[in-house]
Amino acid sequence: MIKRVVGSCALAACIIFLVSGSLFAQDKQDPPEVLNKQTDAIDVIKHIFSKKSGTATDSVKSKHSTFSILPSAGYNPSVGLSIGVTSTGGKTFGDPKTTTFSVFNANAYTSTEGLWSFEFKNNAFTNNDKFNLQGGLQVGKTVALDYGIGTGQPSHGEGSFSVNGFSLENNADVFPIAFTYLKFNERIYKELFKNVYAGAGVVFDYYYNIDDEGVIGPNIGTHNYRYSVINGYPTEGYAANGLLFNVEYNSRDHINRPYRGLYIDLVLRLNEQWLGSAKYATQFKTELRKYWSLSKKNPEHILAYWVWGSYLLGGSLPYLELTGTGSDAAGRLGRAYTIGRFKGANFIYSELEYRFPITKNKLISGVTFINAESASNIRRNIQLLDYFEPGAGVGLRLLFNKYSRSCLCIDYGRGSYGSSGLFLGLNEVF
Repeated sequence: MIKRVVGSCALAACIIFLVSGSLFAQDKQDPPEVLNKQTDAIDVIKHIFSKKSGTATDSVKSKHSTFSILPSAGYNPSVGLSIGVTSTGGKTFGDPKTTTFSVFNANAYTSTEGLWSFEFKNNAFTNNDKFNLQGGLQVGKTVALDYGIGTGQPSHGEGSFSVNGFSLENNADVFPIAFTYLKFNERIYKELFKNVYAGAGVVFDYYYNIDDEGVIGPNIGTHNYRYSVINGYPTEGYAANGLLFNVEYNSRDHINRPYRGLYIDLVLRLNEQWLGSAKYATQFKTELRKYWSLSKKNPEHILAYWVWGSYLLGGSLPYLELTGTGSDAAGRLGRAYTIGRFKGANFIYSELEYRFPITKNKLISGVTFINAESASNIRRNIQLLDYFEPGAGVGLRLLFNKYSRSCLCIDYGRGSYGSSGLFLGLNEVF
């Protein structure tokens, strides 16, 4: 763990980065002469199965779909053996030079322990970026591994290897929480002036059939059970529904894999009992992503920076709504740790990543990254920024589809308390 003084140094470094500008600009979409010099996985597959010699290099976009799909598999004692599929696709709904590429993601999985999920997410832009729609639907039955609230607290027996945020071994001090969920949110943004948007939306989060394994009695049990009883939440299920009010700045040249630009999203969330919430709450969520292309000749040399935060301004949140590791929209925040390893009513995360091409045809590239996260626990008098939990690692990228800039990501990360693991996915983490 890193104390507040290191966090102050990190914040100072953030200021230095934020006052810097992007070095090289680029159009919204790569021109054909650039794409024809790149080789992606689809090109490789075409070359293998093609009767013609040489590498397939379609210059006609209609013959090279922007849709990508990837099978997945994993294992965890609480989840069992799981198999699934992840897909991503996109389309430009307007002039490619002035309209941001719209992205649609879907994934589903099922496991031998009877768990399953389906998820669909959208981030779409209309012609000339006049409107931006962001949202998604999630439904399923899953297990969350519960380590408690706040940072600066090691877990006994921690240190086992994990894959995609789930440990390969059980830990007696980590309580699994099984539950069924239905989540829906959608926001619409209107462009006020160039790159600046304002909008509103709704969010509905339902949690059912919460099975808190390890509950022994009314006063002794899991972190989730104790928190729910103390804060007056039903232990078997609840809802957190509300209104969203947003301000966004977006100058990224692409969503899947930006080479340059700045993204800022400020969200005020009001959980309302008249919408079905168990309790009222006011949350302020912030996100900043900054990208610098370090080479005009090879724009894939990128320095990328990410800050994500959630702050409870008033009211109360149910336990499964506390924000932490993996709480971002893509669920990939906090490489080096299992999902939900750190969480709290207030949470902040920061990451710096360097991306670089390895092969000349851009088929394979690499990344190195460092990150840190901090969460509060008011009952134990742990304030936000009292402790930072660091992480660092390296990764490889396989260019999956050059037209949508989608890529297969394989990362290895290490963190505090012996935490380490592999993290797989489609598209960059941020």
